[in-house]
Amino acid sequence: MKHKWLGKALACVLAGTMLCSLFAGCGGKTRENKDWEELGYQWEDTEAPIVKEKGVIEFEVLAQKNSMTPNYNDLQVFNDLEDETYVDINWENITESAYAERKTLILSDRENWPDAIYHAGFTSAEISRYSRRNTILPISDYLEYMPNFSAILERRPDIRAAITSYDGKIWSLPRIDEMGLTGNPNLLFMNKNWLLTLIRDGSVDFIDEEDVVDGLQLDLNQMTQVLELFRDRDMNGNGEDDEIPMSFVFNNWQGNQTDLYGAFGLPDNPDHMTIVDGEVVLTAVDDKFQEATNFLADWITDGIVPLSVLENSQDAFLASGKGQEKLGAFYWWESATVVSNPDNYIVMSPLKGLNGEEPTLGLSNYPEISTGGVVIMASCPNPEVLCTYFDRHYDPLWSAQLNYGPIGVAYEEEPDENGKLVQKDPPEGMTADEFRLQLAPMGIMCLTQYEWDNFVNMEPRAQLRLDRLEKYANPYNPENVDRIPTLSFTLEEINILAQYEVNVDNYLMQNYMQWLINGGVSDSAFAEFKSKLDEIGLQEVLDCYQAAYDRYLANQGQE
Repeated sequence: MKHKWLGKALACVLAGTMLCSLFAGCGGKTRENKDWEELGYQWEDTEAPIVKEKGVIEFEVLAQKNSMTPNYNDLQVFNDLEDETYVDINWENITESAYAERKTLILSDRENWPDAIYHAGFTSAEISRYSRRNTILPISDYLEYMPNFSAILERRPDIRAAITSYDGKIWSLPRIDEMGLTGNPNLLFMNKNWLLTLIRDGSVDFIDEEDVVDGLQLDLNQMTQVLELFRDRDMNGNGEDDEIPMSFVFNNWQGNQTDLYGAFGLPDNPDHMTIVDGEVVLTAVDDKFQEATNFLADWITDGIVPLSVLENSQDAFLASGKGQEKLGAFYWWESATVVSNPDNYIVMSPLKGLNGEEPTLGLSNYPEISTGGVVIMASCPNPEVLCTYFDRHYDPLWSAQLNYGPIGVAYEEEPDENGKLVQKDPPEGMTADEFRLQLAPMGIMCLTQYEWDNFVNMEPRAQLRLDRLEKYANPYNPENVDRIPTLSFTLEEINILAQYEVNVDNYLMQNYMQWLINGGVSDSAFAEFKSKLDEIGLQEVLDCYQAAYDRYLANQGQE
C-alpha cells in the first residue's frame, strides 16, 4: 500500500508538470514592457482601440471556467471585445475544481505566472497574503488608466469602501451585480389548487376562495393547519403518499428556512450574523432563535417538513418539484424554477407569528459586490494596458454582454425607445441559465441601478422577482437592520478569524442540525450552547467584523 505522503508528492509533481504546460514553458517569461508610442497606447477615449493595431500586444490570462461555457478564446463576447480594443488575450481555461486544487501551486510558481487571473476568487486573507509577498499588483496604482472603473468609484463611495483593503489600496477587480434581489432571497409559494380544495370541502374555514391570491398572509397556526392537511390528504390524487407539505433548501443562500424565523421577530439569515442598530450580532444566541428552532423542529417531527430537507442539495430540491405535483408550499425566488406548473402556485406574504405578530425579515449577507474577481500578477508587462482592457468590462454595454451574452444573440440588435438593451428569449428547450452559460463568462462587470435606469433592461425573470419582493418581502425589513457588506480585514483580524471563526461556525451548525433532528433544544442546553460559543471565541469573531464594518463606514464618510 502506498504511503499517503508519497501519493501527495506524486500529485504535486504531476500538478507542477501540468502547470508548466499552461503558459510559455517552464523556462519562465522574458517579455518586457513595451514603449507606449510603439504600442499606440491610449486610455482616454473609451470607445476607441486601446492600442494601434492587433498583434502589437498579447496577455496571458488564466481563467477558471464553468463547464457549460465554451473556451474563452472561442467566446464571441471576448472576440468582439478584442475587435474593439485590439488587445489580444490568450485565455488559458482551467476547471473550477482544478483551480481550487492548484491555486496555491500556481501562485507559488513565479517563473510561470500568467499576467492575470480571471475569476480569481481571492479572499480577504489571500489578498493580504499575496499583496505582502509582491505576487499581485495594486489596481489602485493604475486607476488613472481606467476611466470607466474610476467613474464608478467616484459615483459610489460604498463600492470603493467595499473593495479597498485595510492598507488603503485596491488589489483586485470586483464583480458588481446589483438588482436589489439578494437582500431578500426567499419568497413563499403555496399550491393554490390544493388550498382551494380544502376551502371548498370545509377543511379550512379561516379564509375564503377569493383570498387565495398573491399576497395571501397566514399566521403560523393557520399555516400549520393547512400543511397538516397537505400531509394527510392525497392532494395530487395519485393514490400515493408522496406529498411534500413544505420544503426549502436548508441554510442555502436562497430559498432557505430563515423567513420562518422572521415570524418570531428575529431578522435571521443563513450566516446567522447581521447588523442591528449598527452592531454586528449573532442571531443564533437570541432566545427567539431557540423558540423558532423548536417550532421548526416540531414541523420536522410531524412530517410537515421532511427530514431529508436538512441534507438535500439545491439540485435535489429543484428536482422534487418537477413532474407529478408534490409540493404544497416552498421557499424560492420564483415558482417557475421549482415546479412544472408555476401558475398553480401563489406567492404569499411572510407568515405572521403564533399570535398574529407582524413578521420581521432578516437580510441576507450574500454580496452584490464581490471582490477578488481579477488580480494582476506582479510579473505582468505593461500592466497599465491590461488594466485599461479590463476597464472596458465596466462599460455598461460591455458589462451587460459579459454577464448575459452579446448583442445580436442575447440582446436585440436595436435598443428600445429608451435606448436600452432588450434581452431576447432563450431558444426553445433551453433555460435562461443554460443560454447564459453558453454565451457569457459572468466575471467582472458593473450593473447597478444606474445602468438599469440608463442602458440595460433587467432580465424579465429578475424584474418579476424584484416586483414581487417589493410587494411581499421588502416591507417587512426593519429599518434598524442592515446586511453585512463586503468587508476587508487587517492581517491581525485575519489571523484572529482563522483561529476562531471556523470553530464557532462548526459548533453552531452542529448543534443547530441536532436540535432540528432531535425535536428541539431545552432551555438548559441552549444556555450551555451560548456559554460554549463565548468560550471558543464568538466575541473575538464579532469584534473583528465590527472593526471592519466601522472602517467600511469610515471609508464612505459615514463615521
